[in-house]
Amino acid sequence: MENSTVISIEQCCIYYKIETDFVLKLDKHGLLELSKSQEEYFISYEQLGDLQKYIHLHYDLDINMEGLEAITYLLDRVTNLQNEVKKLQNELNQG
Repeated sequence: MENSTVISIEQCCIYYKIETDFVLKLDKHGLLELSKSQEEYFISYEQLGDLQKYIHLHYDLDINMEGLEAITYLLDRVTNLQNEVKKLQNELNQG
């Protein structure tokens, strides 16, 4: 774990004004992947966009953890289907 690419969830929670427990639940449900060093948890900078998305869905739209899981699954599925359509269109255009 490189210190330049991660931030402690405590610092993150202070910045976003959210509870640490929320971020830990996101990790537990597989929506984020936290790392742990000694007794402190860290999140990678790459995942901050996802964290912001989950903050908005949970705090602004009042979506619970199970809803976040479902939304994430469906958005990933849509992205995969869009990529498959692009791949098939490219194959048709080349043929």
